[in-house]
Amino acid sequence: MAKKRSEARKASISTPFQQARDELFSHILRCGVLEASPEHQKEWFDDTMMYLADRYEGLSAEQLVELRVLGERYCRPVVARNATVGVNA
Repeated sequence: MAKKRSEARKASISTPFQQARDELFSHILRCGVLEASPEHQKEWFDDTMMYLADRYEGLSAEQLVELRVLGERYCRPVVARNATVGVNA
């Protein structure tokens, strides 16, 4: 028999920074930025960060810089794409 919870779950309220971060990651996945060249990624991030700054007006300049750093790290592969993985690797 399943254990009953004595209290209802509390809804988690996201901060504007968390919402902007989630939206940035979603855009990265949908827009194909992961496969773009570094110069196209820079252009894309420039445009997207302007969009996020307009959409989330409450974010500070430091938070926008942090968002960009998170997004750029997200786009970097853990293993180089041109590295081959073999049996002896």
